[in-house]
Amino acid sequence: MLIHRSSVVEDVMRDWPATIRTFLDFQLACVGCPIATFHTVADSCQEHGIEEATFVAALRAAVVRAVDQGCLPSGACSASITS
Repeated sequence: MLIHRSSVVEDVMRDWPATIRTFLDFQLACVGCPIATFHTVADSCQEHGIEEATFVAALRAAVVRAVDQGCLPSGACSASITS
């Protein structure tokens, strides 16, 4: 899943748990928020006054780091699959 401005926040966090730290780093308390089911990344940025391009880039960087560590979408990591 490539993260876009139109990606739903809950889907991003569910598919790539490594992005949760990025949401928290940007002071977004989206984890457990009922609005995360409906808000897109763009909605969240607009609502909280965050520069969208910077935030999307940070989310994508978190995904790249997770993949580099062997993690797959939904948080499964190759190390945990083989052990």
